[in-house]
Amino acid sequence: MRIRVGCEMAYELGQVTPMIVTLNVHSSRVSDLERPDYLITTPSVPVEGYRDSFGNWCNRLVAPPGRLTLRTETVVRDTGQWDTMDPGAEQVQIQNLPAETLLYLLGSRYCETDRLSDVAWSLFGSAPLGWARVQAICDYVHDHITFGYEHSRATRTAVEAFEEKHGVCRDFAHLALTFCRCLNIPARYCTGYISDIGLPPPHAPQDFAAWIEVFLGGRWHTFDPRNNDPRIGRILIARGRDAADVPLTLTFGPGTLVDFRVTTEEVIGSDF
Repeated sequence: MRIRVGCEMAYELGQVTPMIVTLNVHSSRVSDLERPDYLITTPSVPVEGYRDSFGNWCNRLVAPPGRLTLRTETVVRDTGQWDTMDPGAEQVQIQNLPAETLLYLLGSRYCETDRLSDVAWSLFGSAPLGWARVQAICDYVHDHITFGYEHSRATRTAVEAFEEKHGVCRDFAHLALTFCRCLNIPARYCTGYISDIGLPPPHAPQDFAAWIEVFLGGRWHTFDPRNNDPRIGRILIARGRDAADVPLTLTFGPGTLVDFRVTTEEVIGSDF
């Protein structure tokens, strides 16, 4: 299967503004790209790429005053398979976890493990260990939070999502991450593209999405508390502790997002 992915974002900036942009497909999928998804800017400005501390590919640039448009596009070769499940995956005891996973047991900017620990144990402490416990967490979060773009707020934390009971996909991810970490299960935040391929219409307007990866049975597994069902064509852009580590764009100064479009669609035939 071939899936076209890309985005176009336009900002109005009142002054010279340094920016960090994380919009490229993750390195784990680079071999699946039919061509590089270079970051294109209008007007053209110098762009410098680098890898952050989580291994994500980022670009830095200095935008001039006025309107700046950022664009990426590529076609990804995909298996066309639904997200895999492994109900037999077991929880790994803390003393046996790989050292690189321990970071994902800790609290972070949006995931206040100290404030939700008692809640997590009261809700899920009796659930079976391993896959079943994580699925119980995702089921609870999926049912507990009402999704709506009108509820979007960049500062909402896991505790606030739990108390307010509404939000967007990042809030679902943050609350599920926090519950997992409270229960000694390493969990990390992911952002990228999710398609509606294989799902009946009508389809919602396309957007970037957030989901989580959880370490069970010696490897990372995908869970999606927002949708809470398997998808075809889940394409990673970046992963970190929470959304603070992987903003799609970070502007060092005020700016207004005036246009935003995301594309995730199956390519039929040879058309690029």
